[in-house]
Amino acid sequence: MKRGMVVSILLIVLLAAAAVANEVTVNLQSIVLEDFNDGESRWIVRGGKFLAVDEGNGQFDWPFRYQLVEGVWPEAMRRPEAESPAVLGVQASFTRRGYNYLEFIPVEDEDDEDGNPIPRPITIPGKPLAIDVWAWGSNYNYYLEAQVRDYRGVVHTLKLGDLGYAGWRNLRTEIPNYIPRAVRFIPARRQMDLVKLVLWTRPDESVAGFHFYLDQIKVLTDVFETPFDGERLAGPEFVREVWGVEQRQ
Repeated sequence: MKRGMVVSILLIVLLAAAAVANEVTVNLQSIVLEDFNDGESRWIVRGGKFLAVDEGNGQFDWPFRYQLVEGVWPEAMRRPEAESPAVLGVQASFTRRGYNYLEFIPVEDEDDEDGNPIPRPITIPGKPLAIDVWAWGSNYNYYLEAQVRDYRGVVHTLKLGDLGYAGWRNLRTEIPNYIPRAVRFIPARRQMDLVKLVLWTRPDESVAGFHFYLDQIKVLTDVFETPFDGERLAGPEFVREVWGVEQRQ
């Protein structure tokens, strides 16, 4: 009898240990969402109402412009393997001090029928834990934010860091737990998207003219998913083929 109790207790302990191990199993990966290399994706930059936009009259010394700048990268990253390494650069000034902003937005390759860019939020795989970006600062008292959207459509703002430094620096922020990334239903994982990056100026800082560059937007994410019998039935392609609807994200 005593021997049977010992075996039962050991079995319970082993099952509990397996359950705990399953709960804490992770597969952390660092995934690049955007590197601006080879012109493979399209981004636009737009600013607030006090942005100095040159309408062809030469009114401003530092008129607003943005472009992909080739042959440039943070030296701390080493040279990218791409044929045409590039970064996203912007030149800007504002007509008055204050909380002015520049938005860096991923968009579709083609505009809509009215000629307006179509936003293209970048889907973040897995359960993201942190996001980071290489940002080139010129010692202005500005700061950079990332905006992410959860599966409910709620947009959250995450501060990446201040830009009061010279040259390239890797800015990083953790994604707080209050942003939902999973539910108890199948599929449990819920999609999160990177909507845009936003550069803000502070009221006590000059906005007479500056340059800014971005490179390699990356996430640290847990891509592990607990396997179960019949998981194929929850796959997006299966749901689309059988039911004619998109899998809930």
